[in-house]
Amino acid sequence: MAGESRRGRVLALYHLKGGVGKTTAAVNLAYLSAASGLKTLICDLDPQSSTTYFFRVKPALKHARRVLLKGGASVADNIKGTDYEGLDLLPADWSLRHLPSLLGRVKRSKRRLREILDPFRGEYDLIVLDSPATATLLAECIFVAADMLLVPVVPSTLAARAYANLRLFLRRKGYDEAKVWGFFSMVEARKKMHQATMQAMREQFPQWLPATIPYTVDVESMGLARAPLPVRSPRAVATRRFRELWEQVAGRMDGRDPETDPWVRSFPVREVLE
Repeated sequence: MAGESRRGRVLALYHLKGGVGKTTAAVNLAYLSAASGLKTLICDLDPQSSTTYFFRVKPALKHARRVLLKGGASVADNIKGTDYEGLDLLPADWSLRHLPSLLGRVKRSKRRLREILDPFRGEYDLIVLDSPATATLLAECIFVAADMLLVPVVPSTLAARAYANLRLFLRRKGYDEAKVWGFFSMVEARKKMHQATMQAMREQFPQWLPATIPYTVDVESMGLARAPLPVRSPRAVATRRFRELWEQVAGRMDGRDPETDPWVRSFPVREVLE
């Protein structure tokens, strides 16, 4: 699919559980999207504002929750450029912790985030949402707004249980499970438990992207470098895996099945050499 026909897609990184590599994936995928030539907006919806920190942005906004709820020009005026061509950021602040309760006071609350993002679908090819680990009304807003819900899963007992609970919740509430795709994150291939858990989860649940993100020093140190992996460590194993993940995400949003044809289209990424 060409960039024009892909305009306005919303990719949400989400999990009920924190500490699964969600923000790391959001930052790297947003960068790779922009590097492939797609005009990209990443929205930091987490009051911890880790994505905002990664991109070295000091937001000049106050009360981000009000900015989001107002939508329109209020959001547009607070979008910031990043150091990377084609990549913009809607930053977060600590006030977003109140957003779920405030959403409950507006009409059509579950559709509010989708309505806020709609005006930007014509301006950006891809909108990436870095979601907080939450099971509140905000989570349901994210489910409604997203064209693809990408869930990083650490192959551990608790993370697997949280993923199972998420799939059960989506099914009971009648959300479209076809747009939910998982991938394994923070994988330690030498651990037999990780290998066994991944195999069991692939058998139990549908729709896994083939790429797995390893647990490496390069990934861990992203917070110190405050830069996407392809910029800081372009030749690292984790960087290669994130490139694979991006191609599979792009292919999935292109309408192809990465399980049978994971390399459906190559979106060239400009190399940033060390």
